[in-house]
Amino acid sequence: MGLIYYGGSAMPIRIEDRALAHLKIVIATKLRRSESFTVSWRHPDDSPRGRTTIWLHPSIPLRFVFDEPVAPELDRQWIEELATSANSSGGIQLSPRLLEVEDPDVSSD
Repeated sequence: MGLIYYGGSAMPIRIEDRALAHLKIVIATKLRRSESFTVSWRHPDDSPRGRTTIWLHPSIPLRFVFDEPVAPELDRQWIEELATSANSSGGIQLSPRLLEVEDPDVSSD
């Protein structure tokens, strides 16, 4: 499970490692261009009900922490979808599946 530490908050945002790798590419690209935007998500089932939106701005400290030492293979289409979302008025909307840990013992047959 990857983590995003944003601003002065000691409470990280938990995101599945592969999803975080894709999100990091889009966030880094937008912030490098000095573009601000929002990222929103519904709270996971193990958290209090609700949703959160953060405003990402180049002047606010941001740190990505990955569980896995090796970077996953990236999917260009997924990055493009996230980038399109980041450029919309609604910002990036993280789906619940991005906030969950994939179980390597579960096959997708």
